[in-house]
Amino acid sequence: MSDYKAFKEASVTGLTGSTVTHVNIISSVALASIVLHSTLQTRVYRDHAIPFFVSWMALLLPLLFSMTLFANNPGLLAFILLLPTALILLRTTAPDNVNMPQPASGKGPASPHSTPSYAQSRFAVEVKPPSLTPLPAITTYRAHMMLMTVLGILAVDFPVFPRALAKCESYGVSLMDLGVGSFVFSSGVVSAIPLLRDPAHLKAPLLPKVTVVVRKTLPIIAIGVIRVLLVKGTDYPEHETEYGVHWNFFISLALLPVLQTLLHPLLRAVPASLLGVGVGILQQLSLSVFGLKEYVRSAPRLNLISANKEGIVSLAGYLSIHLLGLSIGTLILPPSPNFFRRLLTGRSTPAELGASRQNDKGAIELASYAIVWWALLAVASLLRVDEGVSRQTANLPYALWIAAFNTSYILGYLVLDMLFFPTPAVRRKKSRQSTDDISASASPARAPLLLEAINKNALPVFLLANVLTGLVNLSMQTMYASAGVSMGVLSLYTFVVSGVAWRLRGVRVWRL
Repeated sequence: MSDYKAFKEASVTGLTGSTVTHVNIISSVALASIVLHSTLQTRVYRDHAIPFFVSWMALLLPLLFSMTLFANNPGLLAFILLLPTALILLRTTAPDNVNMPQPASGKGPASPHSTPSYAQSRFAVEVKPPSLTPLPAITTYRAHMMLMTVLGILAVDFPVFPRALAKCESYGVSLMDLGVGSFVFSSGVVSAIPLLRDPAHLKAPLLPKVTVVVRKTLPIIAIGVIRVLLVKGTDYPEHETEYGVHWNFFISLALLPVLQTLLHPLLRAVPASLLGVGVGILQQLSLSVFGLKEYVRSAPRLNLISANKEGIVSLAGYLSIHLLGLSIGTLILPPSPNFFRRLLTGRSTPAELGASRQNDKGAIELASYAIVWWALLAVASLLRVDEGVSRQTANLPYALWIAAFNTSYILGYLVLDMLFFPTPAVRRKKSRQSTDDISASASPARAPLLLEAINKNALPVFLLANVLTGLVNLSMQTMYASAGVSMGVLSLYTFVVSGVAWRLRGVRVWRL
């Protein structure tokens, strides 16, 4: 092993992370950037699209600076972003109505009830599904989650990225640990879409559904296998205690939809939130009572299973996170929080998915769940469940932390949408089908076009980021780079990744 490879692997070994508060403050910069961008859209550009370069400056650079130069003082960065925002708000007047610009896809303006970019699924649907009213907050949330992950996988290779934000060895919280779990939570949120479009999907025979899901996830498994071959073939620095010798995050991500499908019979009778917590408790019992924690810590790597013990053992914990994301998806994606419950009992139909969204009720529901998850995390900490949060085993405290954080930030994005792009007044009317039928025009809000572009082709963006990360690491010794060189390379990296997404915004290359 070369001295540099050993040094680089040592730089991500034995880390214990930061604090939940520190990670939350760093992540709050993402909310501040949306406040700035929304202010520019409503007060400066108004009916015109914000140019790519301005969006890159307002949306991507703040995220990069929050985890590098301002990592130890993210509150100052948030203040720097909000100061010009306040000046613009004070010097301009709010327009009566802002017609949000549409992406230049060559297809003309999108219908208010057209299927949003996040409203896609790995599940095959034989007939044209009902449309969901777009929810810009979810697009913004998923794009920011992707960006934090994309930035982190290369930034961690430079000394300008604090070691406290890199993945923890066994226990602890960090920004990169948050990114992995958020990716899984996000996939759970959008996995609610096929269930909303066709509630009978839960009752369909398991074998055909599992076959369809496996076929859909084969490309992701193939990517995971290719990654293993490339890492081994190029002697690329790796950290085996993260997932194991051959396992990686792509493999975990591909298996989760299969496991969720196997649980469909239970989802018909048990709320996804309770099922998610139940799986998390079983995961914790297997770790603390049945010895899996010691197995991960000390078992020798003698065969294929023990060689990948971290990835295999953590899979149940990630399933818990995926199910908790699913529960939020069933609350926030349909027009009202109780829509899915009414759908399962036959009091609503998928045809009502296009109704105007009740964002106020959705915000209240999200706030309630966020309080519950943060409270349960506090209880787990007070009771000293396990030895703390562990991304390595995806234990119960880790699942609760991921659920609490992501639910809170979806709420934050939704509230900002409601403040900057308020929904027109609605008029309720009685209906034979439903007492909650609403007659109103759709909200003019939409996510920033750059974030829509990133979300629309999330998987190609993620793959491009992985390729560029490998190329950068093979072409230079990143751990010896100065702060100036580090920020130059990272800034160019963000510009290329987001620029490619911007160029692809009119097409969907590959669904995630």
